Parts: sequence; C-alpha cells; structure tokens
Amino acid sequence: MALEVADETASPTPAARASLPRRAPVRLAASVAGGLLLFLAFPPAGLWFCAPVGVALLTLALYGTRPRRAAWLGYAGGAAFLLPALSWVRPIGDDAWLALSGVESLFWAVLAVAAVLVMRLRLWPLWVACLWVAQEWARGVFPVGGFPWARVAFSQGRSPYTDYAALGGAPLVTFAVVLSGTLLASVAVRLRPEFRWTRPVAVTVAAALAGAAALPVLGLVVPRPGDEGRTVRIGIIQGNVPGRGMDFLGDEPSVVLRNHADETHRMAEAVRAGKLPRPDIVVWPENSTDIDPYRSEFARETIGSAAKDVGVPILVGAVVAIGDDHRATRGLVWDPVTGPGAYYDKRQLVPFGEYTPFKDLVLALSSRANLVGRQSVPGNVPGALRMGPVTVGTVECYEVAFDGIVRDTVNAGGTPLVVQTNNATYALTNLPPQQLAMSQLRAVEHNRAVVTAATTGISAYVTPDGEVDWRTGELVPGMNVVTVPIRTRNTLAGQIGALPEWTLILMGAGATVAAVSWARRKS
Repeated sequence: MALEVADETASPTPAARASLPRRAPVRLAASVAGGLLLFLAFPPAGLWFCAPVGVALLTLALYGTRPRRAAWLGYAGGAAFLLPALSWVRPIGDDAWLALSGVESLFWAVLAVAAVLVMRLRLWPLWVACLWVAQEWARGVFPVGGFPWARVAFSQGRSPYTDYAALGGAPLVTFAVVLSGTLLASVAVRLRPEFRWTRPVAVTVAAALAGAAALPVLGLVVPRPGDEGRTVRIGIIQGNVPGRGMDFLGDEPSVVLRNHADETHRMAEAVRAGKLPRPDIVVWPENSTDIDPYRSEFARETIGSAAKDVGVPILVGAVVAIGDDHRATRGLVWDPVTGPGAYYDKRQLVPFGEYTPFKDLVLALSSRANLVGRQSVPGNVPGALRMGPVTVGTVECYEVAFDGIVRDTVNAGGTPLVVQTNNATYALTNLPPQQLAMSQLRAVEHNRAVVTAATTGISAYVTPDGEVDWRTGELVPGMNVVTVPIRTRNTLAGQIGALPEWTLILMGAGATVAAVSWARRKS
C-alpha cells in the first residue's frame, strides 16, 4: 500500500510559520491538558473515556509543528501524565519519582517527533496509533529490562475497549483507544477556518467521527470463550504489615508471617463454623513470610501449623536465600502433610528494588541503593504449579505488567491465574488500584480468572470477564474463600501471542520511513 502525502499537512506557509511562536503556549497547554486527561483515565479515578480525549489533545498539540518543537511538547505532555500516574514512587523518594518520570517522558518525546513526521501522510491517525504501540513496547524493554507501567491499555480495566485484549492483548487495546483519539484530532484539524467545507472534507470528517465512535462499540461485540462448568474454591489471605513505606516490615521479626498465619487460622475457624466454604487451596501474598522458611525452624512450624489447620495446600510468598550472596522471590507450595514442595521463582525482577543494575556506579551515587541488600536472581521457568485439584498460574507482583510473562504462564497450563503481590511500601497510593486494573485486563486477555493476594491490599478476585467480584480494603487484615471458574480455552490473543503488537510496530516504522523519505526528496 502506497503511503501518499496528505496535502493538508504540508509545511506551514511563511506567514503561518511566523505565527507559530505565538501559538506555542497554546500548544503547550493542550499537551499538558492531554497528559492530565489521560492520567484521569487511570485508577483510582478510572474515567476511562478520558483516554481518547487526552490522546486527541496531545495529538492536536503536535499537528503541523516541527520535529524539534514536537520533542519538547511531547516531553511536556508525557511529564504531565507520568508525574501524577507514577506518584506512587514517592515513598521511595521524590528524587526517584522525578528521575523515573523524567526518563520515561523521553519516550514520549521520541514518539512526538515520529508522530509529526507521519502526520504528513494520508491515513495519519492510523500511523500515529501504531507508533504509540511502538513507544509502549520500547518502554517495556529499555532500559534495564523495561518499565511497562502506565500503558494506555491499563487505563481500560473494564471499559468498552477492554475486550480487544482477547483479540490482540494489551497492545491492541492501546491501539484502539489511541486510534479513537487521533481520529477525533483529525476531525478537529479539518474544522479549522483555513479548510473550505467541501464535499470530500465532509465525507472525511464523517468517516473519522464514525470510526472514533465505532471502535468502542465494536469492542463490546468481540467474541470470547464461555464457561466450561468447572470451579475451584480459593482462600485468599491478606495479613497486613506492622510498618509503613520503606519500613513496612517493622522492627520486630516474624510479625508479617504471624499476621498471615493468624488470618489462615481465622479462616479455618470460619470454615469449621460453617461461615465459609472449605477451600481447595489457599493463597498468601508475595513476602507473606519475612523469614526464610528453609532456614528458620520457627517459620516452618508457623506455616506448617496454618496449613494443617486449614487442611489444604498454601501458596506462600517468601524471599529465600540462594547461597550466601543472592536471594529469590519465590511462590512456594506448602502441603499440610509433606511441607514445602514445588515453587516458582520470580522471572521479571524489579531494578533497584530486587537487584541493582550498574551496581558499582549506583552505589557510588546513592547510599540508598544498599537497601536492596542481597541481589535477587531470576527464575527461568513459567509459574505453573500444581496445587490440589488445579495447576495455578503464578505471577509475582511487578510481572503482571509484562505481556510475555503472563502469556508464558497461561501457555504452561496455569488456570486460574494467581498474582502474589506486596504493595506495602505503596499502600494508599495509586499503585494498588492500577495493578488491579492490570489484573482485570489480563483476565480478559487470557480467558482466566485472576486471584490477587496482597500483604496490605488490594486483594481481589477478578472474573474471566474482567469484573472485580470481591476485593479488600487497604492496610487491614482480611480473608475470604471465593469460588473461581476454571477456564482452559485460549483466546485468539493467547494463541497468536505478540503478532498483533509486532504488526502494528512494523506498520508504524514503515510509515515513519516513508515520511522521512518524502521529506528528503522534497528538500
């Protein structure tokens, strides 16, 4: 398909170019407003419809400008979005929050430069949406393993766009939302005074409006697999922690472990009293024991006692020693009779939280990096663990943001999905609700129920349709037994994997090459 140049996006005339500096504040205001609107689409506000409107404003701020100006406008819009969206980092330190937001905004600057180039082509709303997918892919890979948080798709935990995840995963959801926004922007462009209202313009405007409206409507009719008639009862434990922020473990050892064991004993008592159904398995959160159960007799006895009382296997979250210098974040199956057994070691580690990239340099710059302690080592096997009547798909905290990790877990036979998470450092920030929205999207993407167990909340059960059927508050102990459907049929997204993402990335890259080639020929 030939990528023709759009006449209406030709370089500004000298008179128009002379007016651009006076319009710079308006462009900047539009970019910042667009970033803030996009933020409001994310939890806890969760105003999903703000996402395409925010994208439209960000796009209009760039339209017709030069690449250099586009770079700083894109950076400003990215910062306006990411600073509030990533404010959950502040308990670690404002410097970490500002640094992370500043680095991630660079990807928005690059996106903006590529966007103004492809806006010279016909069908430019399509190419901009493809480039947005490419930007989110790049953020999820670089640097130090990537940081795919705050992707547009994660603002759509339950919206008319959500079911696109069953066709092409999170990248297709992002594409659909952004395309809606760029189509709206194209309508605004054609309504400018310099455009004469001709029949072709009217047809173009009508088609763009129809496309923007049709995208969320079509999302509501995406075909998805149905129920298979099997269920499993899962006990979810939220034990709470004694401290807050970076000191969430408190001063006294074993409090976190005892909290989770105590909640499990409460669950066992409720089952015996007929207040709760008997679970088939029980799930504890990530870091639910603050003592290595392989090295501590006290920890083994405490966990073993809880498992025997409830009478079923417990998936325990532990940080365990690997030799003298390393550790692993582990989901460990604890049988009430045989004790510790199969386990899953977290594969996607948190940089500067579980290991220190460029360790010597970072330690020289900040003594706070010493808080990492032993360096974690990643696992190399997907988290499919047999527990009682099911093979659960174990995902550890940060990993829920990574498409490939969750996909591998499902393909290894994991159903339902279990997200063990420790959000204690970030309690009452916007991180827990953002992470829950990711679980909602993953449920739809893979046709799997998702159970989240968190030390301080939000623990939850998400149906395969992405609905939150039960959830806890934060900074409180809690427990429940939920009846969860067992689904084994894969969605189209699960079958074709990253193909839609790479198709969209290559389309965006091809459009960028065509735009650059045209610009060179013109010059």
